Amino acid sequence: MKVIETEHLTRTYQETKVPVRALNDVTMSINQGDFAAIIGPSGSGKSTLLNMLGGLDRPNVGSVHVNGSDLANLSDSELISFRLHNIGFVFQSYNLIPVFTARENVEFIMRLQGLSEKECRQRSEELLSTVGLGDRMDNRPSELSGGQQQRVAVARALASKPRYILADEPTANLDSVSTGQLMGLMAEMNRKENMTFIFATHDQRVIDRALRVITLVDGHIASDVIQDVMKKENG
Repeated sequence: MKVIETEHLTRTYQETKVPVRALNDVTMSINQGDFAAIIGPSGSGKSTLLNMLGGLDRPNVGSVHVNGSDLANLSDSELISFRLHNIGFVFQSYNLIPVFTARENVEFIMRLQGLSEKECRQRSEELLSTVGLGDRMDNRPSELSGGQQQRVAVARALASKPRYILADEPTANLDSVSTGQLMGLMAEMNRKENMTFIFATHDQRVIDRALRVITLVDGHIASDVIQDVMKKENG
């Protein structure tokens, strides 16, 4: 089932006298349960496309439909509410609140959703245990390694029970062990919960685990390939 559809998506930035077309007539769809990597050289439009899919930016031309809603037609306040209840974000820089503990960072989104203190506490502890941080719940970000902070960020993204997860270079600051653990966790959530993951990445370790690889070149889709990950791992 298609959960995201774009039609003729175009985004041009006028940062200098010469306009830069970051996306050029992108038409694509994402299905429920996809585990997809968006790849391409720097400047190919990966992050811009991810921002469009998440309603963080608006197109100059074209549309983004998510579960039937056209994001371009939503007001700023409607977009905030839509993101809060539908999308989980994982950023390269973690974006954790430094004065909050790991538990409080995970609870934050749920509190914005209006969940009770008991519900927030129970779900945050379950998620932190799931990502292997059951013994670090009361630590602040400065007391955690990069890999641990990214796992907190993943737990926070999952806390709102989103329809899909958008991850922008989630492994860029991680070593091989932390990357393997993080990708294993997200692959497990994808299998068990049929949760949709979309990564913007240049990390071959992420690309190798993706079930679908969408390549952008100069702002347009150059290829869209389904990978046989089991065959690749065994061969």
